[in-house]
Amino acid sequence: MSTQHKVSIKETVRVAETPATAKAPETLGRDCIFLKDWVIDCNIGVYAEEKGVTQKVRLTVDAYLSADVRAGNDDMDTVPSYTDIIDAVNDITAAGHINLIETFAESIAERCLKDRRLSAMRIRIEKLERGPVRGVEIFRTRVEKT
Repeated sequence: MSTQHKVSIKETVRVAETPATAKAPETLGRDCIFLKDWVIDCNIGVYAEEKGVTQKVRLTVDAYLSADVRAGNDDMDTVPSYTDIIDAVNDITAAGHINLIETFAESIAERCLKDRRLSAMRIRIEKLERGPVRGVEIFRTRVEKT
């Protein structure tokens, strides 16, 4: 199943939705850049007690490179950087309160998949403070327009 997610007024990125726990054969053998267990303070949550306060969330992001992307020349411009993912997260969180971690994960995937050097994203976000650790994990792939 595929859907379109609004990225901006002028541009959309099509992504294929796959259960996060599903095998991802399109990523087998692909290089991957990642962030693991990054804990940030975030204005997130839909409940009244979550508004106006920050809470710690942990992010793990796997960004799978497109099949033709390799860092063979020791050139930073050849491959996307984990810094691009960090910048995306920082921009999204700086924009204001986020109600749902699902929306947060989708926003990260949409922003990062604009980079054609990436073909798929696995994003896991966990809330750490308000009760048991809980969260969401999504897997999104780029669907090229035909």
